[in-house]
Amino acid sequence: MPTPPDLPDPTGPVDAGAAVPALRLDGLWRRFGRKIAVAGISLDVPAGSFYGLVGPNGAGKTTTLSMATGLLEPDAGTVHVHGRDLWAEPVAVKRLLGVLPDGVRLFDRLTGEQLITYAGLLHGLDRDTVAARTADLLTAMDLRADASTLVVDYSAGMTKKVALACALVHAPRLLVLDEPFEAVDPVSAANIRDILHGYVASGGTVIVSSHVMDLVQRMCDHVAVVAQGHVLAAGTVDEVRGESSLEDRFVELVGGRVTGEELAWLRTSSD
Repeated sequence: MPTPPDLPDPTGPVDAGAAVPALRLDGLWRRFGRKIAVAGISLDVPAGSFYGLVGPNGAGKTTTLSMATGLLEPDAGTVHVHGRDLWAEPVAVKRLLGVLPDGVRLFDRLTGEQLITYAGLLHGLDRDTVAARTADLLTAMDLRADASTLVVDYSAGMTKKVALACALVHAPRLLVLDEPFEAVDPVSAANIRDILHGYVASGGTVIVSSHVMDLVQRMCDHVAVVAQGHVLAAGTVDEVRGESSLEDRFVELVGGRVTGEELAWLRTSSD
């Protein structure tokens, strides 16, 4: 599908002398039948940032992240990870990525320990390294007691945590997480946030999609607001939210707030 001419770049001009971004999306398009899910998204994610991607349901977030990580081929546009073309060098570039996709599907007839071990071996790590990292990840994700339990018997939150462990086992340079805190209990979520902040502090880059604006505002240093397949705003969290909260700015950009006047019948008295 050809890219329409004169499409504005929501991220603005790029300084030729600027550092290479961890992820650069340039004019991504994706159509499903008659529906255009992503319409020319361009975005730069700075290396070493904790980047939030927010938008309403159906905004194109998951489709964008699927194209950014090689799970879905775009109809048009390019993806570069640390300066390397994803679709020109898919195997080499995917080694740089750790991915927690939406609706993650796992080999759930393996135990948690076996699944993380399998992920590490697939990435070419030696067995001793895999064993050490698997033990560390099981402890960090509070899954040590369930290491020998089949993943099919895990709760939704436990499944999310073991999938995140699989994304981390090879120490990727860029971590892309689609709704990583969904169904995760508050204590585990706090532990995961600490792990991710430590990862970023050591030089990694995290991209996380979430519907929870307060979480993104507290956790991320950069954010992009996506709706109807377009980037409406992108930059540091302070730049995007301005004088408002991120949630208020999000609603202002996306629109769609209703008054609820149709539900006047709910405002009943106890008489």
